[in-house]
Amino acid sequence: MKAYVFPGQGAQFSGMGKELYDSSEDAKRMFDRANEILGFGITNIMFNRSDEDLKQTKVTQPAIFLHSVILARCLGDNFGPNMVAGHSLGEFSALVAAKALDFESGLKLVSQRANAMQKATEITKGTMAAILGLDDDIVEEVCANTDGVVVAANYNCPGQLVISGELGAVQKACDTLTEKGARRAMILPVGGAFHSPLMEPARADLASAIESTEFKSPICPIYQNVSASAVTAPEEIMKNLISQLTAPVRWTQSMHAMIDDGATEAIEVGPGKVLQGLFKKVDRKFETSSAAL
Repeated sequence: MKAYVFPGQGAQFSGMGKELYDSSEDAKRMFDRANEILGFGITNIMFNRSDEDLKQTKVTQPAIFLHSVILARCLGDNFGPNMVAGHSLGEFSALVAAKALDFESGLKLVSQRANAMQKATEITKGTMAAILGLDDDIVEEVCANTDGVVVAANYNCPGQLVISGELGAVQKACDTLTEKGARRAMILPVGGAFHSPLMEPARADLASAIESTEFKSPICPIYQNVSASAVTAPEEIMKNLISQLTAPVRWTQSMHAMIDDGATEAIEVGPGKVLQGLFKKVDRKFETSSAAL
């Protein structure tokens, strides 16, 4: 059984999508439509500008989404998922690829999400840190016992958990986790405390947009970040998507659930190979690949 998985923020690179644009009329049409919807030339930034230019949240999120969903569309009949999942932002790509959401609605939501997250980071300064080499329950316990807002945010794979919250609280938690034997506890170069309570203003902003968007039943189950289980009901998909900004990304749990439910191969659709690496951390022999035309 094939699981098609879609990357999140951090997978971007200069020149991404150019090959698709040049080789497919369908891709060209979708990229050009994206420029109209967004109101700026995202293709120019993706194809011609520096990695630094791509790092702006309002650019990064739609750029990764576009690369992923246009690649999935261009695969045509070769895109045959038995299940899909996406890491954080990638969940929107997965929903469009699985036809729960149309392309234009998905792109508008991703753009609104990026802008809402940017606004939330300006209200309260926060950060994230990667904790390597400790069991999840130790990290969770330290977060719970640290003054201020700091929570487990991204369960990426066994032994790799990202925490998120207020600057001081994250630093304090890092110090404690280092004392408890973390191999590394490093602050990440991110603009805010994503997947934490500090994203509540963004969640509220995005909720109304999601609630006024039409969702359909996907062509296969989607393993959502919030539940880490197979979902097909549009109402449940919407509810989980609204919760996603302030809730942790349960990617470790999602990978285990997909494998337990019969996945024999993970195909990464979009830039980079990060998710393939995470599957290998769960099962070294598990088959992974990148989607290609």
